[in-house]
Amino acid sequence: MTTQPSLADIEQFIAGKDWWKLKEYLKHLPAVEIAELLEDMDPQPAVVVFRLLVKPKAADVFSYLSYNKGIELLKTFSTKQLSDVMDNLEPDDRVAFMEELPGHLTLTILNVLKPENREQVQKLLGYPEESVGRLMTTKFVRLKSDWTIERSMTHIRVYGKQAETLNVIYVVDEKGKLIDDLRIQQLILAEPHLKVADVMDHTFQALSAFDDQEAAVKMFSKYDRVALPVVDSDGVLIGIVTVDDVMDVAEEEATEDMQLMGGMNALDDDYSQTGVLEMVRKRVGWLIMLFLGQMLTVTALASFEGALATAAILAFFVPMIISSGGNSGSQAATLIIRALSTDDIQLIDWKKVLGRELVSGLWLGGIIGILGSGVIACWMMLRGEPFSLSLVLQALTVGTSLIGVVIFGNLSGAMLPFLMSKLGLDPAVTSAPFVATLVDVTGILIYFSVASILLRGVVL
Repeated sequence: MTTQPSLADIEQFIAGKDWWKLKEYLKHLPAVEIAELLEDMDPQPAVVVFRLLVKPKAADVFSYLSYNKGIELLKTFSTKQLSDVMDNLEPDDRVAFMEELPGHLTLTILNVLKPENREQVQKLLGYPEESVGRLMTTKFVRLKSDWTIERSMTHIRVYGKQAETLNVIYVVDEKGKLIDDLRIQQLILAEPHLKVADVMDHTFQALSAFDDQEAAVKMFSKYDRVALPVVDSDGVLIGIVTVDDVMDVAEEEATEDMQLMGGMNALDDDYSQTGVLEMVRKRVGWLIMLFLGQMLTVTALASFEGALATAAILAFFVPMIISSGGNSGSQAATLIIRALSTDDIQLIDWKKVLGRELVSGLWLGGIIGILGSGVIACWMMLRGEPFSLSLVLQALTVGTSLIGVVIFGNLSGAMLPFLMSKLGLDPAVTSAPFVATLVDVTGILIYFSVASILLRGVVL
């Protein structure tokens, strides 16, 4: 019998009511592969598959399902099956699923949970959304400092099977306050008669249950840990956060930032799980706002109607001018948004960044401006225009405008993320389309202002 995951094989076993072979088939498949198969199955055969899985594995499979599929199956579970799956889920997975449920389904699940799990879920759900408290698990091992190493190892053998990880063991005082964390090898290598206090150094890093989940991502990255303890406002150890959960948060945050920078509201679910109407709702607001923003560009152009009528050739270079500024602004915004998100720079560094971007803008604008002047002069001569003062001034107008627009794009793209952060908004909101729209309007004003100065009495 093949162990390769195949939906056809499972459907064949169900159709033939060959439950023993199906159970053996599922026994050898990883939970994540079973979840992938269930995503393409109807609810009824999916429930049959769940009935043949052992309780812990059924819970693992459920934790890998998409939210929509999980809801679909939840509605078909019997009370006993619902209880088995939910009680065997890891606390953090259970809360992550339940916090998205409609009220009546949340109540249904709370009613079938074991009392200790119900109390645990209610406690975890009390923490703010996007906080570390929603991410933590309460399955960990803790010791007392006055225990011997021998007693501690016995305790670990008894309670370690239920722990999320045994790489790090936590030490608490009589009131449950965290006073140290120890790597398991420190205990294994210590002499049995020694006390835990003898191998402690009283140095540890901990998260607050009320910290934002992004704080956990940054701390894991900084200290290179597989798990970090979570404490309440009194320093009492109440849970741990493991690196696998933090990686999920980091991926979600990166996805959200990319979507915001694309000029839309972040999706609540994966792209493949988001309906068309929901997708339209997330995108249409930004498109309308950017469309109305472009009306400012039209207004700016209309204010120079006389110049355009006199020298229609000026209109040819408008797209090149404004796109150069938009590109420069988008580059700067992307660099600063990423630097802020990784704590490479802080809000107080805005003056330093302003200076750096002004200098880089001068360099970039100078390079693009010189290139632009040369290209425009050659292009005009190739069109049959003779070399003259008028040609030189028009090429110089484009080059000078490019310098101004690129500098402005650089500065606006760099400073807008600081402004958004200061206002308490996500810096990624200063997306490329938003910066480009702002620079479009300003680019028109710069271009025609320069043209009105350099070309007055020559072309205009």
